[in-house]
Amino acid sequence: MRPPAPGTESDIGKARWEREVLEPTLRRSPERAGEFTTISGRPIDRLYTQDDMAEGEAPAPGEFPYTRGIYPTGYRGKLWTMRQFAGFGTPEETNERYKQLLRAGGTGLSVAFDLPTLMGRDPDHPLSLGEVGKCGVSIMSLADMERLFNGITLADITTSMTINSPAPMIFAMYLVVAEQQGADWKTLSGTIQNDILKEFIAQKEYIFPPKPSMRLITDIFQFCAKDVPKWNTISVSGYHIREAGSTALQELAFTLRDGIEYVQWGIDAGLDVDAFVPRMSFFFNAHSDFFEEIAKYRAARKIWARVMRERFGAKDERSLKLRFHSQTAGVSLTAQQPYNNVVRTALQALSAVLGGTNSLHTNSLDEALALPTEAAAMLALRTQQVIACESGVTNVVDPLGGSYLIEKLTLDLEEGAYKYFDAIDRMGGMVAAVEAGFPQREIAEASYRYQQSVECGDKIVVGVNGYVDRDEPPFPILYIDDQASDLQMARLTTLRETRDNARVAVTLDVLKEAARGADNTMYPLLDCVRAYATVGEMCDALREVWGEYEEVPSI
Repeated sequence: MRPPAPGTESDIGKARWEREVLEPTLRRSPERAGEFTTISGRPIDRLYTQDDMAEGEAPAPGEFPYTRGIYPTGYRGKLWTMRQFAGFGTPEETNERYKQLLRAGGTGLSVAFDLPTLMGRDPDHPLSLGEVGKCGVSIMSLADMERLFNGITLADITTSMTINSPAPMIFAMYLVVAEQQGADWKTLSGTIQNDILKEFIAQKEYIFPPKPSMRLITDIFQFCAKDVPKWNTISVSGYHIREAGSTALQELAFTLRDGIEYVQWGIDAGLDVDAFVPRMSFFFNAHSDFFEEIAKYRAARKIWARVMRERFGAKDERSLKLRFHSQTAGVSLTAQQPYNNVVRTALQALSAVLGGTNSLHTNSLDEALALPTEAAAMLALRTQQVIACESGVTNVVDPLGGSYLIEKLTLDLEEGAYKYFDAIDRMGGMVAAVEAGFPQREIAEASYRYQQSVECGDKIVVGVNGYVDRDEPPFPILYIDDQASDLQMARLTTLRETRDNARVAVTLDVLKEAARGADNTMYPLLDCVRAYATVGEMCDALREVWGEYEEVPSI
């Protein structure tokens, strides 16, 4: 028998259900105390129905605006890239970890750099003391990049590099290593994060002021459109915005508005929108609120497609299709009961897959304590492989599409993001908003509210403020000693004694001239790299021209 049509007396509508079914039940057995919200504080109704799907059914996968996915076949055509983020100590140590991951079935590489490299400092700089090789791999010159990829054919692998202020220098080193291997730059594929706006907003690993920093990014857009056309020139990153304490909505809105800002700067630099936007990618956090995260990814695709078509007039379908990497939430990991992190990571990874991620990193269970051990990193990779091969979720494109809850959350996140866009546009764009401290304040307030909810017990973190174990045994961790620092310092001394220092000086002078003018900085940077100039020397040359940025505290 066919079900009754909506609106008839037999229709099981939400209002009738609440009156006839819910209310008698609540009188007998009240619900648990407290508010029911997402991890971001968004209120959640007890039931969602067809009435909540205001826009009706979303177009099918592969159709504009790509809410349900950019590929009609989803993971039936190709699985996501399993790209485990790794880097520590010396280039040789990290090189061995990469080879282990590739042998274990990893399908892409992702480079974590240490703090001196991220800040454009050489190992012998006073601010590098105690940090060399500790939170990532130490890379100071082309010689280190050669060691990092020794025995790995760059033409056969995709590489993601999480580097921002010194992104042009590190990218130039990668290209020269590929050149030494005989690779054609036009066939190389991979991603450079290169997202300076999120550094000003959240992670704070900036060097130069906003405007010259944006100039470096548009130089890479222009350079790659001509010379490295398959390379993803930027990974617009919401991950660090979320790690700083933002809500899912703020992560979505600020990330996409950063992307809009980069597009506008590219156009203002004289680039055709369809010449560089297809090589832009995004990077989102896979956090703990399962359904909110899935909706976030769906909303991101929908918003980006519409903005690119309606705001920028993009014609190439590739410009409309948002591609993204995701990483499980580091901020959700706990030092207490670290094995719980395996469960957290698995659920977060599953949400990313159900949301249609194109690439995924799963955090290791010990990352709240230290860099991951080999065994922990392997288990994190196996988590992805179990989801891919054993769960069955890869058989269907957008398997949760049509869920009343998912569709309503997607719509709410979309509407909230557009409200943030309007506010930022009124300020004059994202650079102006960052300079005014707007996104920073929004994130700080959201982070404070969440911490309050944990401390008062409204939100339970297992092992931290609920189900606490007072007698936990010690947990073995990876320890990075100072040998890496000693070795890198010795190598730096040898490099400066054996290279052609006159050639280095000339290339750095040419770089400074390009920075003072309008020439593309990538070409002189490539010459600096080939001369074995260090990251610190190249960044110092630009510091001399542009200065360093100091954030003004916002009240």
